[in-house]
Amino acid sequence: MNYIKIVIVEDDAELREFMQLVFKRVPDINCTGAYESAELFLRDLDKINADVVLMDISLHGMTGIQCVREAKPRRAALQYLMCTSHNDAERTFDALRAGATGYILKTSSSNDICQAIRDIHHGGSPMSPEIARMVVATFKQQYQPTDLLTQFTTREQEILHDLAKGYSYQEIADKNFISIETVRTYLRKIYTSLQVHSKVEALNKVFPRG
Repeated sequence: MNYIKIVIVEDDAELREFMQLVFKRVPDINCTGAYESAELFLRDLDKINADVVLMDISLHGMTGIQCVREAKPRRAALQYLMCTSHNDAERTFDALRAGATGYILKTSSSNDICQAIRDIHHGGSPMSPEIARMVVATFKQQYQPTDLLTQFTTREQEILHDLAKGYSYQEIADKNFISIETVRTYLRKIYTSLQVHSKVEALNKVFPRG
């Protein structure tokens, strides 16, 4: 079996140990390390053996957002899943702009956190439902399209607008009378044109906050 290797960065010792115990019971996820601070994580970054980092935001000293911003250029392939008790828009966008790929609340179930790790490892951008609704609402209220939008065909622009409105891939397919695989094909082309790797990055680039 191919394990998903993860590292935990969490300053709450009890929670950090609990997470390690949870992952020991999950057959496809292997926790290869745990750190109590961003500084210790960054010290070992070059030798860390991991695919996904479960990163707390409110760490003592350097915050999780600052840590991701510094670490992402050094190890671009590492994916960061922010795990936090905060669900305000500013922290969410700061984390995503820093290089995080997913954002999940600590109140999420162990199963949901494990599934988010699987999703992020397979190219997704998982978010807790509360976070996803907040992100969609913020895009709807504050996005201002850039000139980047004009480089795309009418259908590609429609798909980008649908994403900004919070539609799922299946809903976009049904709305435009195309298959979900065709939606994915359009998105792969859009991501390539924008030089991004996820829908969150694409929306941030085409619809920056006003």
